[in-house]
Amino acid sequence: MGDLPFANKKLGQHWLTDRSILEAICDAGEVQPEDTVLEIGPGSGTLTELLVKQAREVVAVEFDAKLAAALPGNLGASNLKVVQQDILSFDLTTLPPDYKVVANIPYYLTSNLIRTLSETTNRAERVVILIQKEVAERVAAQPGDMSLLSVSAQFYWEVSLGLEVPARAFTPPPKVDSELVILKRRVQPLFPGIDVEAFFRLVKAGFAARRKTLLNSLSGGLRADKAAIATVLAETYIQPSTRAQRLSLEQWHVLYMVCRAQNLV
Repeated sequence: MGDLPFANKKLGQHWLTDRSILEAICDAGEVQPEDTVLEIGPGSGTLTELLVKQAREVVAVEFDAKLAAALPGNLGASNLKVVQQDILSFDLTTLPPDYKVVANIPYYLTSNLIRTLSETTNRAERVVILIQKEVAERVAAQPGDMSLLSVSAQFYWEVSLGLEVPARAFTPPPKVDSELVILKRRVQPLFPGIDVEAFFRLVKAGFAARRKTLLNSLSGGLRADKAAIATVLAETYIQPSTRAQRLSLEQWHVLYMVCRAQNLV
């Protein structure tokens, strides 16, 4: 592979070269010989080098034009397709069904990337991304520590955490440690038959003012009378003083059903 390229801090570039860690990321991806793998931000190609040996095809989307131009020559793999583009504008529907995502991504991409991967009509079978440890734990959070990010991720995926990677494993080292997040596509919708946009309208209203109680945040976020929201909360056995981070996905679903019945979402 030669010397590592210069890391662009503005693009959140931190190179990972530890072979055992790279192999662990590939293992978590469960890449099979028939798979198409989407790699995001391949950078110098240390992870790409392993992926092309395991997958039928690797589609590597790299925003940095210089890195994208250099990657094919560095690896010389016939099953590698490099696309120089922002992953958030990449057309995921051009990939075959049941593709997988395996990537060490820039931290700043995380929330928008998970949303993009979740909301596409061509959702990956499996997503394995190495991200900031604190954010990884937010994605996999349980009731009590939930956020809009964790509700969104767990609505579409079965979420688990994998390998923790210390900052010192990267060149240059970031300021924080990283952790693998593993997203396994739900075979069946978590809540069949719901209006997904309306569901998330409710959830976003609940989290819009994190310090406020659900009574206040839902009233403000949905532009609804507090008395109406109080009635909804009573019907769902949720205390008005409860905050959004304490609700489980099942409670959000019950809340949605009652709000929907009363034309609040």
